[in-house]
Amino acid sequence: MKPERWPQIEQLYLAALEREASERSDFLAQACAGDDELRREIESLLACQKEAEDFIEAPAVAVAAGLLADAQTQLATLSTGRKLGHYQVMTRLGAGGMGEVYLARDERLGRKVALKLLPARFTQDADRVRRFEQEARAASALNHPNILTIYEIGEVDGTHFIATEFVEGQTLRQRLTSGQMETNAVLEVALQVASALTAAHEAGIVHRDIKPENLMLRPDGFVKVLDFGLAKLTERPMQMVDTNAPTSLGGETDPGTVLGTVHYMSPEQARGLKVDARSDIFSLGIVLYEMIAGRRPFTGVTASDVLAAILQTEPTKLAQAAPTVPAELDRIITQALRKDCTARYQAIKDLQLDLKHLKQELEFAARQQRSLPPSPPSSGTVADTALPAPSEPAKDSTSKTASAGHSVSSSRKRRSRRSIDSLAILPLASASMDSQAEYLSDGITENVINRLSPLPKLKVMARSTVFRYKGREMDPQAVGRELGVRAVLTGRVLQLGDRVIIKTELVDVEDGTQIWGGQFNRQLTDLFGLEEDLSREISEQLQLKVGGQGKRSFKKRETSNPEAYEFYLKGNYYFHKASPEAMRKAIEYFQQAIAADPDYAQAHAGLAHAYLLASYTILSHREALPKAEQAAAIALHLNERLAEAHVSLAQVKMFKDWDWAGAETEFKRALELNPKNVDALDMYGRYLTWCTRFDEAIATMTRALELDPLSLAINTYLGMALFAAGQYDQAIKQCQKALELDPHCVPALAFLGIVHGQKGDYAAAIAIFQKQRQLNDLPITLSNLGYAYAVAGHRDEAQQLLDELQTRSRQRPVPSEYLALIYVGLGQIEEAFVWLERSYEEHSVLLPGWLNSDRRFDVLRSDPRFADLLRRVGITA
Repeated sequence: MKPERWPQIEQLYLAALEREASERSDFLAQACAGDDELRREIESLLACQKEAEDFIEAPAVAVAAGLLADAQTQLATLSTGRKLGHYQVMTRLGAGGMGEVYLARDERLGRKVALKLLPARFTQDADRVRRFEQEARAASALNHPNILTIYEIGEVDGTHFIATEFVEGQTLRQRLTSGQMETNAVLEVALQVASALTAAHEAGIVHRDIKPENLMLRPDGFVKVLDFGLAKLTERPMQMVDTNAPTSLGGETDPGTVLGTVHYMSPEQARGLKVDARSDIFSLGIVLYEMIAGRRPFTGVTASDVLAAILQTEPTKLAQAAPTVPAELDRIITQALRKDCTARYQAIKDLQLDLKHLKQELEFAARQQRSLPPSPPSSGTVADTALPAPSEPAKDSTSKTASAGHSVSSSRKRRSRRSIDSLAILPLASASMDSQAEYLSDGITENVINRLSPLPKLKVMARSTVFRYKGREMDPQAVGRELGVRAVLTGRVLQLGDRVIIKTELVDVEDGTQIWGGQFNRQLTDLFGLEEDLSREISEQLQLKVGGQGKRSFKKRETSNPEAYEFYLKGNYYFHKASPEAMRKAIEYFQQAIAADPDYAQAHAGLAHAYLLASYTILSHREALPKAEQAAAIALHLNERLAEAHVSLAQVKMFKDWDWAGAETEFKRALELNPKNVDALDMYGRYLTWCTRFDEAIATMTRALELDPLSLAINTYLGMALFAAGQYDQAIKQCQKALELDPHCVPALAFLGIVHGQKGDYAAAIAIFQKQRQLNDLPITLSNLGYAYAVAGHRDEAQQLLDELQTRSRQRPVPSEYLALIYVGLGQIEEAFVWLERSYEEHSVLLPGWLNSDRRFDVLRSDPRFADLLRRVGITA
């Protein structure tokens, strides 16, 4: 910014400030016609002012004078094509109070990123930068789909920057410029933001600056919360201090300092007091109010006026600005905006639960209303749709939702519609007020998927793919196109006392028309009958011929004990959560199901599967695998046709017994019983990779991916199979697909790093493993990083990790092959064989696969000792 232009810039800047924000762009276009540089300088200054007006109470001229230097820093732009470290700048995305933002390409990992340059005023205080980096790193470790992923916080040639995932879409602020939002859209945004804040608060992170500018709306409906950690960096005092505040809190923000964006501050934030998670709740309440009313609840001419309103004034009743707002939503927002933080929601989870229940009730009521037959002209008003009370007997177990006339129309449509060969059953939403009843809706969804999957002419999307849509309000057509299926089933489950009501809708993805809608009303004790009728109805509506195998799956009833079945559903519910605590609950519920009905084969199979997964979390392999073997054997003794039990037994034979022929027999039997069993295809593909039957492995896992395209595990281990086959470029692409689903997927990161190392790109491999170490500090991560250091010539760093693994092994077992791998990288072959022999003596479950399919051991393959090891573990190329 040239000094001689300052008067002109200041004049236009002040003139722009006098206009509404929505009018400034047109004003500047006219005022700066033909001078794009002048326009850009003023826009950057206005961006700084937007942040400054929230923090400084001063006339506009003073603000301008104080920010000219910052604007100069802002305008030190990066040209297209310039590099910042390993980032190649592609284009400028915009500017804000936190600096300029660029679209760039990460040349190490081959992905697009957003680069945010931080102005000097935020980075001159080393302590502030340290606190910001600490909090931003904590936020970057949050593995949550609604939180913007922070890839890196760095500094190059004095320029501080943050590299994050690149998100296409618009901010909530941009969306609000087009007017008030519909209630359903408001609830969808609020629920996703609340979900992100729940994850952050559980990790001890308070955002401090929830506002529409920090909420990004993607075209696919996802909401991303931006700038976790940046509020810490932007802390600055206002000209207002609470003289009664304490004077010190150690490492915490100084009390008496007012932080945040003024229109979205909580009362305690406005007073400069210490804030906690309840401050974010208040800020989210303001955003909710603004989405509904189209304006902020607390306003004023100056920052002081706004703060006074936050501290003293109750907002105008929502009903005055939005007469159709549901009374329950008004109550929720009112509670979120309590000035006394002790009267507010005490946890974001409570607010989230209330929003979720309201959304479910509104959607359920809307669907019920749409399902009513047209009223005759003389009928007068139409009564509200009501679900039957628990005490009401069901007149019919299955009540169609269409009128008689509409049924005729549907029949004609069904006759003319070509047969549908692919289906996605989206997770049935729980409309019950009791959040603990979620196991019921999840269980019914999964069981209907399992009943329909064996049908020979129907491709049914697997559980792990469709459950990625759980909790999201999605357009069935959009989901169907994304998954490549012809039909999508949606629905809701409501438990009323001892009755279960399911409302479903089957949609044709090609034209968006309803193929069928149905309502099922059954006793809780007859869930099997309900699932059987629902599965049969879907198959009939899809015009599928159900053979003997399909009829068996429809009528499958492993127990006649309702209590045992309920325990089984709860066990399955917690099994899929996969956390250590959830695995303990899963095992406990499966055991209770077996206690209620010892002949319940499905419960024994579930217990076997749970023990297998628990062997990686809460139990050692030595303890868990025999228990899994026993449970699978009992399940198959009770019902030899349980494909899932054969899959569990196959894994036991792989990992515990090194019985490769026996494992393949069990895998093949599982796929004979159900050729579309995704778990069988996935694990058999891994088995084939270990046996170096790479073409078969890739083909098998590709079949699994067709049924389960959004599975992290299958995407990742297909990448492993491609790596083992020497198809490095394809392996990288496959791992990147997994990372698109979850940027923090540890196995995908590991295989990506391994492949880059095998290609000789050691710098990229080391960078990936270092990032993985930030996510977890597991021994396998240290092993991979140590090997990468070793082959890259960083022998001291490799030796340090080797020493650390040996130290850890004295505290708890560390698989010996992890140390052997680093010795291989260091070229210390004798030591490598010593540790591989130890791994053999430990009967490590991973040793056979590592020896036979991990190309990092290729340097040992010509050694007779290596061939002898392969012979003894029983696996051959």
